[in-house]
This record gives sequence, C-alpha cells and structure tokens, in this order.
Amino acid sequence: MGHRTLGLILAGLITGAAIAALTLAPALHQVTDATVTGKALVGGPFTLTDHTGKRVSDKDFHGKTLLVFFGFTNCPDICPSGLQVIGAALDKLGPKADGIVPLFITFDAARDTPERLATYLRSFNARIIGLSGSAEDLAAVAKSYRVYVQKVSDEKTPSAYSYDHSAIFYIMGKDGAFVSHVPHTNDVNELTAAIEKALS
Repeated sequence: MGHRTLGLILAGLITGAAIAALTLAPALHQVTDATVTGKALVGGPFTLTDHTGKRVSDKDFHGKTLLVFFGFTNCPDICPSGLQVIGAALDKLGPKADGIVPLFITFDAARDTPERLATYLRSFNARIIGLSGSAEDLAAVAKSYRVYVQKVSDEKTPSAYSYDHSAIFYIMGKDGAFVSHVPHTNDVNELTAAIEKALS
C-alpha cells in the first residue's frame, strides 16, 4: 500500500470521527444537562412500642419533623456518641427543638425492652423517644430506612452478641417523606445546621 493511499485512508477516518463527534455532541450535551427528579425511597409505615410501653405508629408523628437514629443499648461507642450529638444539637437549637421529634429505634428486640430503653435514654436527652418491637418489626423498619445491620454472635458467649450497623441521622418531613441525612458525626454544628434547614 502506497503512502498516498494510506494518507487518504487516515484522512477519511479523521473526517468520519469529526462528523460523528459533531453529530453526537448535542445528544451528549442533553444527557449531561439532564435533571434527576423524584424522592428517595427511605422510610415507611411502622408500628412499634415506645419507651413508656405505648404502641405508636408512623401516623402518630404525622405533621412533625423527625430525626431518626438506629442502634442498640449495648452498643459500645457509635450509638452513645450519636445520642450525645443528638442531645447537644437539641440543646443548641433551643426553642427550635420543639419543632423536631428525635427517635432512637433499636435493632435488639430481645434485650432492648421499653424499660431498658427508658433507663438508657435518661443519660442523653429527655426529648429522645426510644422505640422497640418484635424482631420482625424492627428488621422491617431498618430495611425501609436502608440501614445496614448484621448480628454478630460471640461463639464463647452467645448472650453477648452485638451488631455491625451503619450510623446515619435521618431527617424526615412532616409528611413522612425523606428530607435529608447526616452520616454519623461528632460535629454538633453539622447536625444542628441540617435540622435548622429542615425546619425552615
């Protein structure tokens, strides 16, 4: 094949590529500028028992902004630190804290009775409502909030099981729909700002 023929082939390929780029550019531009709409599928109906022994459902909180946090009372670090942050954020909000209801939903149906939750939550903030229930009910709520949770058994002491779990603060609107979330943080200002934004 001669140099002239090779040159013509290369020129043709370059021209074809240029035409293709010009043709596809508007389509690519449209994809890049696309706007995503819709609501995150987080949260849903539930019926559980609060730390006073009263049966409650999501309908009881309709019209109220919720701050939802999952955990268990035997959690060694993440849960107590998260609850401390919630308590500090509520204190920092002052009168604005009346606009939000903080819920602590346990994973541990066997050990976290309403009485146990009531005793545990006294160490944090009186506004926090503890929720427990059957293993099936709690698993369903965790699933609806897209929470990762895995029971970890202790081979030597079965009763000393624990849970690996994600740690996220969920803010839910007055209509029960997901508003935003804050990954577990020790920054009280970050959580306070997110709550204020949801209440504004």
